[in-house]
Amino acid sequence: MPKIKAWINAARLRTLPLSLSGIIVGTALAGMYGMFQWDIFILALLTTIVFQVTSNFANDYGDGVKGTDNNNRVGPQRAYQSGLLSGKELKNGIIICILIAALLVIWLLYRSFGTEYLLFTLIFGGLGILSIWAAIRYTVGSSAYGYRGLGDVFVFLFFGLVGVMGSMFLYTKELFPYAFLPATAIGLLSTAVLNLNNLRDFESDKLSNKNTLIVKMGVNNGKKYHIILILLSCLCMLSFTLLHFNNWINTLHLLAFVPIFMHLNATMNQKNTVLLDPQLKKLALSTFLMAILFYFSYNNFL
Repeated sequence: MPKIKAWINAARLRTLPLSLSGIIVGTALAGMYGMFQWDIFILALLTTIVFQVTSNFANDYGDGVKGTDNNNRVGPQRAYQSGLLSGKELKNGIIICILIAALLVIWLLYRSFGTEYLLFTLIFGGLGILSIWAAIRYTVGSSAYGYRGLGDVFVFLFFGLVGVMGSMFLYTKELFPYAFLPATAIGLLSTAVLNLNNLRDFESDKLSNKNTLIVKMGVNNGKKYHIILILLSCLCMLSFTLLHFNNWINTLHLLAFVPIFMHLNATMNQKNTVLLDPQLKKLALSTFLMAILFYFSYNNFL
């Protein structure tokens, strides 16, 4: 029983809603054009969950091995750090997740492209491999990109552009230019969640030589950066809404910016970044809420 709890802890279930937001928005965009398939939707969700869990296991292992997760750490205690799981166990967990992810990707691509779109299958297969690489190399290895301030770039690309536009393409087999706006919005909000995490961990990351963007720019500039991320995401969603406005139902998803701006106000007024952990959950769940509302803003039913 303790081992099960340890694996659940290492899986970091609270990160899953944010990772699924891009898939939901991409599905909503496909639905706007009358293209939806239940099997693609479910397989895309499952694949994303396994990618995220792989990343979480790798982060637990990578930060633990490097000593970044130590007694100075502010956030929730990690499985490796606390000794609940060994490095070997986490490695085995990562390998199992990679194998499951590979099988899901193959299944998903077959259901989406069949044997008719071989080029698309190869491209998305490459993206799948790149996603696994990105999930692991965030903290694992001597050149982990999360330790060089590049985490924000990868989160924006994979949670936003790839997550939204990639999932839309699985249904539609084509890209629609305006989809770039909600994809960018989700990417920016996901980056804001990472930024908040790095603001919280500023002191411990600095001591551990984990050179996140916040460590490089400092807390004050990090908060200004956070404001820019939130405002630009709102502008992107508002622009898409105005371009596709038919009735007031189309504005439903904008309601999610109420708790998002409440979060922004609380974050700006919090002088002690160590106490920002509750805001992570609020922003992640608000982004997930926006994704769900976005679907119902433009799709009456599945």
